[in-house]
Amino acid sequence: MDISHVEAAIEAVLFASGEPVPVDRLAQAIETDKTTVQKIISLMIEKREAKGFGVSIIKIDDCYQMATKPEFAQNIRSAMDIRRNMPLSPAAMETLSIIAYNQPVTRGYIEQVRGVDSGGIVSTLETKGLVEERGRLDVPGRPILYGTTLNFLRSFGLKTLNDLPKIKDEDEIPTTPEEAG
Repeated sequence: MDISHVEAAIEAVLFASGEPVPVDRLAQAIETDKTTVQKIISLMIEKREAKGFGVSIIKIDDCYQMATKPEFAQNIRSAMDIRRNMPLSPAAMETLSIIAYNQPVTRGYIEQVRGVDSGGIVSTLETKGLVEERGRLDVPGRPILYGTTLNFLRSFGLKTLNDLPKIKDEDEIPTTPEEAG
């Protein structure tokens, strides 16, 4: 199998999937080894950057996905007649942060931290594909455990959860406007 055929096969699989595809699944699909797939994808990424393609290949954890470049977002919105990009509410961002930094967590834990009912927000985050069920806690009532998704990583430009910003120690957080600078 020549390299241009392998590149075309990888591109076809990534395009058809529409979701992040694990390296081992790509290797299996094109009948080669993971190392070869990773080398070829690296070359494909370089080629796309050098030639100014509108679609890039991004790495998320141990997966790859085709994605449009951010600079074309307005063009895509116009083409799809999307009038507004609906940002997450502050409450949704707060809930998502609690899940991302403490996962897996139950809705009860989220509500304890936030001090308010969070069922609707968790449901919205699930609908948007940012969080998902990760099992159930082995206690009476068997509450659902939630964690973030690969879509969460992609949406926030992260490769892994280790790329999340570090949380400041409580004594480093400014308490007055003067301390904040």
